Formats: sequence, structure tokens, C-alpha cells
Amino acid sequence: FDKFGGNMGQTGCVSYLFADKGVIIVSNEDGDIDEDKLMETALEAGAEDFAAEGEAFEIYTEPDDLFAVKEAIEAAGYPILSAEQDKIPSNYVTLETEDDIKFMGLLIEKLEDDDDVMNVYHNWENCD
Repeated sequence: FDKFGGNMGQTGCVSYLFADKGVIIVSNEDGDIDEDKLMETALEAGAEDFAAEGEAFEIYTEPDDLFAVKEAIEAAGYPILSAEQDKIPSNYVTLETEDDIKFMGLLIEKLEDDDDVMNVYHNWENCD
């Protein structure tokens, strides 16, 4: 961690910075999905939030509502790319310097490559 400008905290010491959410990704690769209709379907099924992100739509739910919302969206005929629980940051950080960006990228890459690491969550908004 020191090598890449990070440090190790106690287990769960930053968990308050993330919220557990269900995240459903609906593909809009062809661009033929009516955003308003999908949003209405998702919200009526119990979704909390909705965002258009390029060629996909992100639908956020409470973790307990994830599969009910997913089933309603599938029943309406929308193509689901993924539906899973995730940790969503409550705020994001923008890294300004080239060194910070470089070290954060390397740190995330090394953590993801480590067989002992199950998941990597961060609040860096510049990450690919």
C-alpha cells in the first residue's frame, strides 16, 4: 500500500462511506429503448433511482428489492446485462495530479490481481 500511496485501515473502517444497493444494468446498445417507459416500469416495481449511462441504463434498488425489480423488468422484455448487489459510494473523489491518478490505477490493478482480494470498492470518479 505504501508503494502506491495508500494505507491499510481496520476491517470496515470506511464502510460508512458506501451504501449497499441492488444495481441492475439494462442494455440499450441499439438505442431503441424508451427511457421514460423503462424508468416507469422500474419505479413501479420498487426501484429507488434510475440513470442513463451511455449505451446502458442503471437501476438502483434496496438490496431486498433487487430480484423483484429484476423480474418485473425482464417480464416487460428489457435486456438485462447484470443484476447484483453492490456498494455505492456516498461521494466521489476526483484525483488531480498525474502521480495520484497513476498510483491509484496501479493500486486498484494490484488489488484486483491479488487472489486473496474478493472485491475492490472505491470512490474515484476518474477510474475506467
